[in-house]
Amino acid sequence: MTTAAQESAARPGDPHPEDDAPALSHRQIVVILIGLMTGMFLAALDQTVVGTAIRTIADDLHGLSMQAWITTAYLITATISTPIYGKLSDIYGRKPFYLAAITIFVVGSLASAFAESMYSLAAFRAVQGVGAGGLMSLALTILGDLVPPRERARYQGFFLAVFGTSTVLGPVLGGFFAGLDPVFGFEGWRWVFLVNVPLGAIALFVVAKVLNVPHTRHDHRIDWWGGFALVVCLVPLLLVAEQGREWGWGSQAALICYVVGAIGLVLFLAVERRMGDEALIPLRLFRNSTFSVAIAGGVIVGIAMFGAMMLIPQYLQIVQGYSPTASGMLMLPLMVGVMSASVISGQLTSRTGRYKIFPLVGTALMTVGMVLFAQVEWNTPVWKSMIVMAIIGFGLGNCMQTLIIAVQNAGPRRDMGVSTASATFFRQIGGTLGVAVFLSIVFSTLTDNIAAAFTASGLPPEAMRSVNGNVMEDSSFLQQLPIEQAEPFFVGFTESISSVFYLGAAVSALAFVVLLFMKEIPLTGGPAKKDAEAGNDSPETDSAAAAMA
Repeated sequence: MTTAAQESAARPGDPHPEDDAPALSHRQIVVILIGLMTGMFLAALDQTVVGTAIRTIADDLHGLSMQAWITTAYLITATISTPIYGKLSDIYGRKPFYLAAITIFVVGSLASAFAESMYSLAAFRAVQGVGAGGLMSLALTILGDLVPPRERARYQGFFLAVFGTSTVLGPVLGGFFAGLDPVFGFEGWRWVFLVNVPLGAIALFVVAKVLNVPHTRHDHRIDWWGGFALVVCLVPLLLVAEQGREWGWGSQAALICYVVGAIGLVLFLAVERRMGDEALIPLRLFRNSTFSVAIAGGVIVGIAMFGAMMLIPQYLQIVQGYSPTASGMLMLPLMVGVMSASVISGQLTSRTGRYKIFPLVGTALMTVGMVLFAQVEWNTPVWKSMIVMAIIGFGLGNCMQTLIIAVQNAGPRRDMGVSTASATFFRQIGGTLGVAVFLSIVFSTLTDNIAAAFTASGLPPEAMRSVNGNVMEDSSFLQQLPIEQAEPFFVGFTESISSVFYLGAAVSALAFVVLLFMKEIPLTGGPAKKDAEAGNDSPETDSAAAAMA
């Protein structure tokens, strides 16, 4: 969205025109936020509702070891479409693309409910992802359009309430539907996707009704070649991340993927340089050190975040033997940690105008939490695991919104859409890689770890093959085995998951180191701005002005 005030604010030589946000009352902003939150709820719920149901889905469709594709396909298309939504909405306005994102998401959800194989489900989830790419990033972008930087953290509390509600409800609903008997001829897990249809209809109605924000049309070229080059770059790399364990990381197929991905990256950079300001992701944004470091930190945090949130439900269901519904309830400490840390960091950011400390604290807590979760045994009391989940969740909550705010505050208002989309885009790249690589490591080490556990228990590895069931396709048979036969499987799963959490801890520690180098630009538009308008020079106003000079 671009108004006349914003156009004047975006004049050359004025790097930080954010203070000239449209002058809307608190009530007007809240009404618009209601529309945004209904759409955002769809995407936020879908990120968590599938996690606790995926084991049941994979067992039913006979593809437990292929489950990464269900998440990866979704994240690939969401990742690629995110910057396209950002650019198109900068040119033509936010509302039509937000409505389009909801519609595409609902169509993908409906198709996913009728999937008959893991391959078809992955394809339909890819359609969902095309819609999801716009739901999260456009909501944050529109908020950035309407509210000055200093006040953004306070209003993001509304989004955090939606995110917190969905993260609490999602695992519970996913588990409930996964354990449900067929309803109207549909297996329970299919309602994980069908529930999005009425929610989407409500979201469409509310957004169409209340999301009325001004926009001035500006004709520009669309960077379709950049989008194509992005597909050429990302898809082969994500493909080898998922299939490398079967192909072999140095196999001919893997090498072809590496080469094609590298060609795509070179092509993308060339196209973006040629497109200049009309690129999907203008390369000039990376000249700003705050933007670059915040983006790098977001990628690394995304790797750890999505990997952890996918594997904890697996541990609770496969190893601890909890039902999908129960595992969803047991995930509450992680979700409460995310929500509470987000609210606290948002309030403190709004009051102080400072944000750098929060992702540093967050990545430190994530590192500690993941090291602790790596120590969990197959028979560890679940309350201990729940304490560790809370630590990981509190760490994540300190990172999520503050990195978005840092990116939005680093550049001019005219780049609000593309900068917010870039932050979401790169975090999703990290998440996509995290899910693909982490699950690939789990299943590539699983067979050897189970065999070693059989040997350690005094049973020959051949005993593993005598069990009536293929754990790589369907894990449900484990709950029917005598404990002496099932224990080596549980131990093997736990060892594989532990190795991934050690890797996650290293990734989180790397994020901490990277974010140490982020230059903090104090936020404006809050109490400091009001003091300045009243003729009172505050230290925060002076420091903000100095940072922007």
